[in-house]
Amino acid sequence: MITMVVGEIANFAAYAFAPAILVTPLGALSIIISAALAHIILREKLHIFGILGCVLCVVGSTTIVLHAPQEREIESVKEVWDLATEPAFLFYAALVIAAVFVLIVHYIPLYGQTHVMVYIGVCSLVGSLSVMSVKALGIALKLTFSGMNQLVYPQTWVFILVVATCVITQMNYLNKALDTFNTAVVSPIYYVMFTSLTILASIIMFKDWDRQNPTQIVTEMCGFVTILSGTFLLHRTKDMVDGPGSTRLPKHADEDGFDVEGIPLRCPESLRTS
Repeated sequence: MITMVVGEIANFAAYAFAPAILVTPLGALSIIISAALAHIILREKLHIFGILGCVLCVVGSTTIVLHAPQEREIESVKEVWDLATEPAFLFYAALVIAAVFVLIVHYIPLYGQTHVMVYIGVCSLVGSLSVMSVKALGIALKLTFSGMNQLVYPQTWVFILVVATCVITQMNYLNKALDTFNTAVVSPIYYVMFTSLTILASIIMFKDWDRQNPTQIVTEMCGFVTILSGTFLLHRTKDMVDGPGSTRLPKHADEDGFDVEGIPLRCPESLRTS
């Protein structure tokens, strides 16, 4: 629990000092660390393709770090508020809120137990707004600690309210997704959608790509795709074993003998109605 809290605090601080287009994709490094610790501490065997997935994540992360845009110089939380209230980002936020409302009201009651994309869609859409609010709050706290108190501005408290609302919603539906579907399915899909939407929101709000040339942008995208490939490969092969006649070992099977790993995107009807 302590390490989780420390990790989240460090992640929060990272958004205050670096652009989200850099910080968010680097979350894939936690997957590598988890796989390495599981191999060392829990004696879980890491398949050769899992090692390749880790290498791809490292290569992609390095590529993004080397070509990431410089952090925008901001001297007041009012500047962040001005960026958040520009027409382009307001339009994006309105689309996200409308999409989340439709998913929660219409699609979750009908397809929430059978289609993993419904829960993950809500988590990812809300998550993109939560990251922008977390970054705004992180900047406000950074400026406050440096001697320029930002807590006197109402905009700071609005960002705090948005962060609390978005994080609670995001965690609620992420837990529902993890309770309903296999973690090996939820994790890579959620990472892809959440990271992609967060990068899109950051590009719209903070205009990260305005300070870069086309070569840097294309290189960043290539690095991102490399990370995605490594993430999927690592999750997809983590239960495989080497040797003749190697097969995939299911993480767990239910009482009826169903292999959860064999259900990539939806729960079978028999499981849902049982």
